Amino acid sequence: MFEELLSLPRPVGWACPNLRTGIVAGAPVPVELMERMVGELNMSEFTSSYGLTEASPTCFNAHSTDTIHRKLTTVGQVLPHLSSKIVDRDGKIVPVGERGELCMAGYSLQKGYWNNPDKTAEVMIRDESGTLWLHTGDEAVFDAEGYCTITGRFKDIIIRGGENIYPLEVESRLVSHPSGLIARAAVVGIAHPKYGEVVGAFLLPSSSPSTTSTSASSSAASSASTTTASAITPSPPSSEAAAAAAAAATTRPSDDDLRTWVRAVLGRHKAPAHIFWFGDAEVGMGEVPQTGSGKVKKHVLREVGGRIVAGRG
Repeated sequence: MFEELLSLPRPVGWACPNLRTGIVAGAPVPVELMERMVGELNMSEFTSSYGLTEASPTCFNAHSTDTIHRKLTTVGQVLPHLSSKIVDRDGKIVPVGERGELCMAGYSLQKGYWNNPDKTAEVMIRDESGTLWLHTGDEAVFDAEGYCTITGRFKDIIIRGGENIYPLEVESRLVSHPSGLIARAAVVGIAHPKYGEVVGAFLLPSSSPSTTSTSASSSAASSASTTTASAITPSPPSSEAAAAAAAAATTRPSDDDLRTWVRAVLGRHKAPAHIFWFGDAEVGMGEVPQTGSGKVKKHVLREVGGRIVAGRG
């Protein structure tokens, strides 16, 4: 919602002096977007929140009195009616400061998915003491004071030659490119014969250069989906999107320029091996594919990226 608001044209003399607070939730929010919310919408007392339907829904919330840094980088602390932990792929609790899968326990958890006992058993797991934990599928990290940062979807982590790559940090770096020509980025793993996976970046071009990046996307900070993904054939881009892509193609940064930009801060292994632009004919989409709640359909992008790379030979 905030991305859409900030992307709209504004009349001369427009101002927003009376908006003071609000709640940011639904997906990992890049720092650039939060800074614009404060600077352009005057939301100095906003709070960040995290929840999912299976937990009814809110689990973490920041305080309006937290520092801007806390609100920019965390979703606050766990609410008193719930317990939380972060585990590795073997289900073992990780030390504070290490990333893993976020799990929740408490009276507000769902009983299960309707008529889907297999999916229920996959995400609702009792530990040795009998406590029932919901495995959210979201990747997170705790700091020493119990503040939680959602860093992406646990299943969206790209493992390149044994090294974990977190899509959100690559997406945020790409959107901050100084050209101002990248409105949105979605990073997924693309199969590779040597490394297992490499970074693939799907980029949405801005309609015009901007000195402030508007957004970056990631996987959603929400529940494990009960829907089985099926093969999806992307619809062709609209004529407007195709025209915009053609115009932007002459000014957009080159693939090598973008790789250099990412490599300078994140390292060589996190630079995109494959770069795709929404609106280009090979992608077949003019916009980022999203669910009804605005979460990026990364399984669709993985399918599309794999098909394009295979076709390139």
